Amino acid sequence: MTSERDKRTQWLCKAALCAISASTSASVLAQSTVTLYGVLDEGINYTNNVGGHSQVAMASGFPHGSRWGLKGSEDLGGGTKAIFQLENGFDVDNGRAFQGGALFGRQAYVGLTGQRWGSVTLGRQYDSVVDYLAQTTAGGTWGGYMFAHPYDNDNLINTFRVNNTVKYTSPDLGGVKFGGMYGFSDDTRFSNNRVFSAGGQYAKNGLTLAAAYLQADNPSATSYGAINNGGDQNLPGSRLRIWGAGGTYETGKFQFGVSYARTEVTDPRSSAYVGDITPPSGTLGALRFDNIEANIKYQPARQYWFGAMYAYTRATFDATSGKTHPVYHSVGLMADYIFSKRTDIYVQTVYQHVGGDKTGSVLDAAYVVGAAGVASGQNQVMFRLGLRHFF
Repeated sequence: MTSERDKRTQWLCKAALCAISASTSASVLAQSTVTLYGVLDEGINYTNNVGGHSQVAMASGFPHGSRWGLKGSEDLGGGTKAIFQLENGFDVDNGRAFQGGALFGRQAYVGLTGQRWGSVTLGRQYDSVVDYLAQTTAGGTWGGYMFAHPYDNDNLINTFRVNNTVKYTSPDLGGVKFGGMYGFSDDTRFSNNRVFSAGGQYAKNGLTLAAAYLQADNPSATSYGAINNGGDQNLPGSRLRIWGAGGTYETGKFQFGVSYARTEVTDPRSSAYVGDITPPSGTLGALRFDNIEANIKYQPARQYWFGAMYAYTRATFDATSGKTHPVYHSVGLMADYIFSKRTDIYVQTVYQHVGGDKTGSVLDAAYVVGAAGVASGQNQVMFRLGLRHFF
């Protein structure tokens, strides 16, 4: 028979084993995390001039692209972690996938990160212009699609992501961060549809300064390269270069931002937004955009804020018939009311006027990014009322 003392001993051993098991399980759980997250952004748009007619339409994902995703990390010890992120973009109107129908068209990467040396990630990712320069613009932060520079020529609202990338991001070094990426062509011609970019940012005491550069060789030339020819492209050509610099300053209830971005396209053919951009006669050898933006955000209370943006864009249309210079003026306003940490309602409006020289192409007509089509003339106004929910 088992003595009372033996029974107590057995009970204590079982309790200790349970405690150790629970402690080990908690430790394992603490070392590995996976998070499900997302945004639902839906609203109604009014555009005063789409081919000469007004339009009212429901549209998804303007300030924030509607999405759901998974991200996680595993502690490998010594301050190093394995990380991953999978992010799908979709249309709330009908449930279809954006980004050319890709399952994880917004982001899909895996990598390693360390507190002292930064992170290296591999997969489908954002370029350095988006990572650093976009943070100084209205379109790249609080405004979204409608606040993009004409045809999103500088990719500051993420018209394209980059496939096949190796990306490095530094740790925060006293307010300084920098990084770069290379997107492989996966072609026997090493430079056919490849991308490389680099950028940096300084952020301290309310001041942020940023600069970035990107070059894409034969973007969208192949379906499997750095920029695919399905859901990713803004201005296809034989070469795309984007570079610029900007800054923001936050003081009290105000945030001010200024930026400059230049886009150069060699042998341009079309725009992802307005189609064929070539002149009716002759050929178009090069296209350049110089974008200057000033923006302001004012938040007088936790529950609401206001934003405004003005952008001046001068294009250089270099055709066999000569050089012409269309000029674009874009003005945007936004107001946001915050119901809770997860839900808000907002209104946006953007006005664009096209002046300067005539090119004889579709670039002479106004077009606010996100509109259903180009205007029949030089002016277009777009208004949006939207609801967002974060989870």
